[in-house]
Amino acid sequence: MRDEPRAMSGCRSARDRRSQLIDDRQLETFRSDGYLVLPGFYDVDHEIEPVRRGIHDVIGLVAAQNDVALDRGPYDADSFDAGYHTLKATDRHLASVVYDAVKQLAPFVQLVASDANAEVFRRLRGCDLVGVAAGGSGIRIDNPDETRYLAWWHQEYPAQLRSLDGIVFWSPLREVTSELGPVEILTGSHAEGLLRIRREDDGTGRRGAYGLRLADEQQVVDGHQAVAPLSRPGDLVLIDFLTVHRSGVNRSTRSRWTMQMRYFNFAEATGRSIGWAGSFAAGNLPAEIHPWLEVGP
Repeated sequence: MRDEPRAMSGCRSARDRRSQLIDDRQLETFRSDGYLVLPGFYDVDHEIEPVRRGIHDVIGLVAAQNDVALDRGPYDADSFDAGYHTLKATDRHLASVVYDAVKQLAPFVQLVASDANAEVFRRLRGCDLVGVAAGGSGIRIDNPDETRYLAWWHQEYPAQLRSLDGIVFWSPLREVTSELGPVEILTGSHAEGLLRIRREDDGTGRRGAYGLRLADEQQVVDGHQAVAPLSRPGDLVLIDFLTVHRSGVNRSTRSRWTMQMRYFNFAEATGRSIGWAGSFAAGNLPAEIHPWLEVGP
């Protein structure tokens, strides 16, 4: 079962200047593949570096507040998170404090609200009224060899809702190599529409969106080519809300820091029908909004 197809009704032609951000070839690639990589989209010095400096300062403040001595020198862009592993090793809760705090940094919030992001969304969707998914923007910290907080193959919509016509803006704060674990994407999988899900407990205490799995996962995976684009700070990976993807496993000795921002089209029919309701972050379960979506164990 599926909700009604995503409709573009209510959306109007994008302004001419949007074509300066996304050309026709890139637009077609996104429509066919369900994802798109834009190298060097963000200005590293003016948009990325302030976020990294803020992270560095937050780590220092948390350490000082909790009398944790950090052995680190002056700020360096390549090691902007120096001291984070010391905090985590001292008390895992302190790492959680950092995780919750950094998403509130003004430079990050400014990036979420940037005109360029909204213009890219309008160009890709051909619409005018853009929404920012409340609770859907943050900075992930994926630590080496940790799997509890890695998402299985999934579509973004069940974990976010708001609108079927949404896009994840994914951008790294540190160069993502194969060892660091790039996001894995099933090319063209968005064409299958909204897929049913089930909850699964693998014994690691997964909760919320981390406990959701595609009901027919293997069949979906076998039907599409998986890609894992490498990226550098400033690069932007765009992922359709219906494109199946998952977190890569970090096999390095450093944490993977990435930004996620989620935007949606207010005019899309399903979003309108549910009043643009949110999912877990809004206190809702996907099956409460779409009873047919979740299958039993």
